[in-house]
Amino acid sequence: MTFLDGLALGLFALCWLGYGPLLDVLAHRTGTLNDDMMIIRRVWMTAMSHREAPRLVDSQLMGHTINSGGFFASTNLLLIAAVAGILFGGQQALDGFAAVGAEGVPRRLLEVKLGLILLCLVRGLLDFIWSIRQMNYALALIGASPEAHTEADRVALGAAAADLLNPALSAFSQGVRAYYFALAAAAWLFGPWWLAGGVILAFGLLLWRQAGSPAARAIRAARRLLDPDLNH
Repeated sequence: MTFLDGLALGLFALCWLGYGPLLDVLAHRTGTLNDDMMIIRRVWMTAMSHREAPRLVDSQLMGHTINSGGFFASTNLLLIAAVAGILFGGQQALDGFAAVGAEGVPRRLLEVKLGLILLCLVRGLLDFIWSIRQMNYALALIGASPEAHTEADRVALGAAAADLLNPALSAFSQGVRAYYFALAAAAWLFGPWWLAGGVILAFGLLLWRQAGSPAARAIRAARRLLDPDLNH
């Protein structure tokens, strides 16, 4: 591994590990899409607790969300199988892969590059699995929600459901984020400058979508309507 490879890999690690803390800082200063969605989901679960059973609309919405998580997890598993097949398929598999885009790369370095892609994908798969499990727990809670007779009970029930649903969707977002970093890691196959450029592009695109995209601005406006405390 060359010095430039090491620098690019360090930049990758810095962006990957620093994205979450930076997002927390932005959430407190200007707001982010993920942070605003946590409030909106809390409002959703509070509205759910005020609806009469059976809460079919909420269950159907949760079902669609779980299906989305299952789709991403299945796709992730296929990608993991493809990369692992090359990485652990022996010299012939590595030589065949190198012949179509990684000529001249030493075998050990090629294994490290493929290993980084595999690491990103595995991390994403674990996030999707945990997200699906938590969403199933939230779906069970919606189905088991009793008819609360007091406003305090309804608010408490909605808060409990939101405290279960928000981590589930946060894990889903982390799984999607892993795709961005896996693509950046794949750029390393073309050289260290490609890795550096790929991770900067992925990092910047993720931050823009969280804080400056039209979707982020729309969700921010919706949160202001749903959360009056934000205006004070």
